[in-house]
Amino acid sequence: MPAAHRPAFHGTGAVAFSTKGEYGVRLMVQLGRHFGTGPASLAEIAAVEDMPRAYLEQLAFVLRDAGLVVSTRGAHGGYELARQPSEINMSEVLRALEGPLAPMICATDEPGHDLACDRTSSCTVNLLWVRVRDAVAGALDGVTLADLVPPRAVALQPRAAKTTSAPTNLEGALTPS
Repeated sequence: MPAAHRPAFHGTGAVAFSTKGEYGVRLMVQLGRHFGTGPASLAEIAAVEDMPRAYLEQLAFVLRDAGLVVSTRGAHGGYELARQPSEINMSEVLRALEGPLAPMICATDEPGHDLACDRTSSCTVNLLWVRVRDAVAGALDGVTLADLVPPRAVALQPRAAKTTSAPTNLEGALTPS
């Protein structure tokens, strides 16, 4: 079944993440699904997620430089998470991909942000932008990669049929003697 086409929405909302953020989060979720099984192939992830492999490679480099993933070269190489999914906050992922989580330059929590805008010291709406930044950061801090990765289904093995016809403890207890 082909993937349904979605209209582009990137960067058009009041607070929006780019394609880089969206695709990077989807890449991390796929790596979370592969966690503990060895390196995952970007070609396979690109096919599953219907994303360009070359773009995933660029994102993987950014995530590697941020210490979120590690790479393995060779025929069975690929990428895997550098830490457990439960130890990776989505705020860390999106900051690596998008940069500071700020709706306006004056509200970034980066050092020297107050120099980026000459109105910062007298601005009356800066409080609003800082609150929006803190709300977004708080929401992302409260979600780990493990929250986005569905648990693996464990195949249950069928029980072997009993070969003896002796009554169990309960069967003996339920029949009058």
